[in-house]
Amino acid sequence: MCWYYFGIINLLSGFIFAFDKQAAINGRSRVPERTLHLLEALGGVIANLLLMYTLHHKNRKFSYWIWTWIVLIGWVVIGSMMIM
Repeated sequence: MCWYYFGIINLLSGFIFAFDKQAAINGRSRVPERTLHLLEALGGVIANLLLMYTLHHKNRKFSYWIWTWIVLIGWVVIGSMMIM
């Protein structure tokens, strides 16, 4: 059950992240960073991190980059506490 959730949230997060990249290229309305970070906090951080560097989207924006890594570290800490 848990793996299904993480698969779905990462697919959703990755889709929205890629949509934001296309919106940036085409000059359309963008997805708010707050929404992207919310999806990361809900478990989609892996997809966003991978796409950040493969699509070259938001990887130079320090404020976005730092919050994404903070969310990832939070997930690692929570995951390691669950294992113990």
